[in-house]
Amino acid sequence: MNIDTSFDDIRPYNDNEIKDVLKRLVEEPGFIKFVHYLNPDCDKNTIKKSFSTINSIKEFQHILIFSFVKSIIAKTTKGLTFSGLEKLSPEKNYLFISNHRDIILDSSFLNVILYENKFDTTEIAIGDNLLAFNWINDLVRINKSFIVHRNLSPRLTYEYSKHLSEYIRYSLTQKHNSIWLAQREGRTKNGDDKTQLSLLKMLNISSDKDIIDSYYDLNIVPLSISYEYDSCDNLKVAELYARSLNPDFKKNKNDDLISMGIGMTTQKGRVNFAIGNPINENLAALSDIKNKNELLKHISILIDKEIYKNYMLYTTNYIAYDISNNSNKFADRYSINEKNEFNVYVNNSLKKISGDKAKLKKMFIDIYANPVINKIKNEVL
Repeated sequence: MNIDTSFDDIRPYNDNEIKDVLKRLVEEPGFIKFVHYLNPDCDKNTIKKSFSTINSIKEFQHILIFSFVKSIIAKTTKGLTFSGLEKLSPEKNYLFISNHRDIILDSSFLNVILYENKFDTTEIAIGDNLLAFNWINDLVRINKSFIVHRNLSPRLTYEYSKHLSEYIRYSLTQKHNSIWLAQREGRTKNGDDKTQLSLLKMLNISSDKDIIDSYYDLNIVPLSISYEYDSCDNLKVAELYARSLNPDFKKNKNDDLISMGIGMTTQKGRVNFAIGNPINENLAALSDIKNKNELLKHISILIDKEIYKNYMLYTTNYIAYDISNNSNKFADRYSINEKNEFNVYVNNSLKKISGDKAKLKKMFIDIYANPVINKIKNEVL
């Protein structure tokens, strides 16, 4: 397959397309407004001058994206830490499957970590529901993103899933790119991280090999992403609450843009990325499982256990667990002052949401308590 024809509808842009894309972006009022919102000192002329020196995707990321993301780290976090990079080789490529907290920053933070440690950056899976405007489509695809089509009719779902699966396998095995992919469609709203079997099925349909060999080729690495404070927690609770009242609730096209902006500008406390063990070393132990669905379930368990094991718990998580369970199980992990500060944070956040306060508070607390519960359930705490 030729990437320039077979995957034009979803692939990231190539170096030979970058000049035309940058010309389009700098003439987009929405893009200029977005950049100015994030950096008031940056106007159209400044952007145009920066763009004039860029001739490749790598230069675009180095000159603009990484300096911008590092600014977000400095302004909105108490530090970005990471572990597990020694398990990987810069000479190999990997499919990072991770829990998902922030629309933009999860993959952006990972790529900064990789770049600063002499690894190639990943390609990024992004849902077409986020591409509300043409300039967003250009911006994400120039930043090595490929498009995942969502909310399709049943007739088209398989067709597009196979197309996506073929592209992911092509990029990993022939382009030799690493890829970042969330373990489920969209962000986890309640902190209860689980790999969707539908995702694993999608990854497999592009291969004629048996399932174990098919996954060996993908070289899956579970990745745990932990934020001390979820910058969009009140928005997630508002959405969960709306869906509890109306299962047919639909977000409008600006909701995700709002979440992007808030995620990039709101305080997150400490942030940690933990790279787990590649699952290839454990796949052989599953080779006796003949039922396909049972095998996929066990592969999802491999991924989830690595994510739970490496997830960094903060005082916010331990406090939330004790509040949720009316216990003092983890009282030695936080101080009275920290608990009081968290309660103030929760109450102030709930003031921004209308509805049944008791129900809203439970949903809010669950976001922080569920990672602890998953560690306990999987005996990794």
